[in-house]
Amino acid sequence: MRTVKEISERTGISVRTLHYYDEIGLLKPTSYSEGGYRLYDDKALERLQQILFFREFDMPLLEIKEIMDNPELDRDSVLLTQKKMLEIKRDRLNRMIAGITDILKGENKMDFEMFSKTEIDEMYQAVVGNMKEEQLQVMKEKYGSLEKFREHFLENASGQDAQKNFRKVVEWYGNKDKAMEAVKNPAGTEVMEAYRNRIDRIYKKLAEKRGTDVSSFEVKSLIGELDFVSKQLYQMEDVKQLMLEIADSYEKNPAMSESMDKQYGAGTAEYLGKAVREFYK
Repeated sequence: MRTVKEISERTGISVRTLHYYDEIGLLKPTSYSEGGYRLYDDKALERLQQILFFREFDMPLLEIKEIMDNPELDRDSVLLTQKKMLEIKRDRLNRMIAGITDILKGENKMDFEMFSKTEIDEMYQAVVGNMKEEQLQVMKEKYGSLEKFREHFLENASGQDAQKNFRKVVEWYGNKDKAMEAVKNPAGTEVMEAYRNRIDRIYKKLAEKRGTDVSSFEVKSLIGELDFVSKQLYQMEDVKQLMLEIADSYEKNPAMSESMDKQYGAGTAEYLGKAVREFYK
């Protein structure tokens, strides 16, 4: 068994941080000494190591706790998840290094086009392929034919504004391949509806908390759940940037703010924005 001080010296994690991990239930001591001091065994050290892996990605503590306390996840599942995350981080760093190398060589072409016309056409095929018959009929009636709809889709998606939006979406997903995969393989209607219903319940609970401290454990837990569900809904590994931009829109976009307040009560949009920023801070 090791004391908090010994764990701190061995890992570089402060005693205060270890105490906080205990308070929120993220890393509980294995036992206590006769004097009431916290003691940790090798299994607790292994859990701490896994926590530190997740913290490498600035993952919120409440989300780490939710992942690690999931009874359906065993040790290997957690390690495989962390391995995948590290590989993503490695690939992102490699892309950044390659970009800097090109600039140093004078080979940077400054090409800001995010998706080519061929890729945009693939998007169109995916969108149409996932439409139900009644949705296709609506498109035919609105544009005259599916071919006219295709022309409209390709023209708009190739514009500068659309490419800027695509760049933002790619940032949310991490890379183009993942963004394209999400377009081609969206969740089924029933699954999407289930996720939206769960988000609706979270919003209602947050609305009930209006006026309370956004840094409270209860509010952070709700935002942590919203973060988790949003990842499933949007098929993203990290929704921080997306969530912050949505929160910003709820506060600064009058139409979105009015719609949110109308559905969940006056002041909900502003409160949600503050709660989201506090969570990711």
